[in-house]
Amino acid sequence: MTAYAIAHLQDVRLGAEIIDYIARIDGTLAPYDGHFLIHGATPEIVEGPWPGDLVIIAFPDMERARAWYDSPAYRAILPLRTENSRGVTMLVKGVEPGYRAADFLAKIGVA
Repeated sequence: MTAYAIAHLQDVRLGAEIIDYIARIDGTLAPYDGHFLIHGATPEIVEGPWPGDLVIIAFPDMERARAWYDSPAYRAILPLRTENSRGVTMLVKGVEPGYRAADFLAKIGVA
């Protein structure tokens, strides 16, 4: 099942270190079949506040998403981002093809 690395970044200081991070991140994704779906986009907000930018990277499964995040290659460049921006980063599993919102009700025993 597809998994995603999602980052909500704020106060990004676009200096030499962030430029280096951006130049190097693609190479860390390739061994784990990761690819960008959204990179640095400012969403069109339709409800609630959202300061910052959005990044979403897709992986074939959660195991490869975790392996990428924990990889020596990514850990080597991670401080370039974390020391030059604020934000929240998470790994999350996607849903199966054909998933419907009502499937959640069955999962929690309300159906």
